[in-house]
Amino acid sequence: MMQIIEKPWGKEEVLEVNDKYMMKRLTMLKGRRCSLQYHVKKHETVYLLSGRLRLLFGPSVHRLEDKVFEPGDFISIQPRVVHRMEALEDSVYFEASTPEMDDVIRLSDDYKRIR
Repeated sequence: MMQIIEKPWGKEEVLEVNDKYMMKRLTMLKGRRCSLQYHVKKHETVYLLSGRLRLLFGPSVHRLEDKVFEPGDFISIQPRVVHRMEALEDSVYFEASTPEMDDVIRLSDDYKRIR
């Protein structure tokens, strides 16, 4: 059964979680962005279905690339790569990843969710 997780930037729809992988459909609203974050173990691939997303990604907070993604663009993000998505338009994207749902280290967050 699909699990919907409301987020301050939109929502995550968890389509599958098992011991090998996780699959989510995410909706990010225009002008919102997720945390500047990294994962210790989680390896994820993001595929943009609709909208436009700005992705910041790189080896550290001080060495980030900035790329605008259009529908059909994708990226694989290795563990420990710092990243953030920002919606330039309402956007929908798939995320396929290893199954570590709670593996998030937030470095900066617009919604005060740093722990």
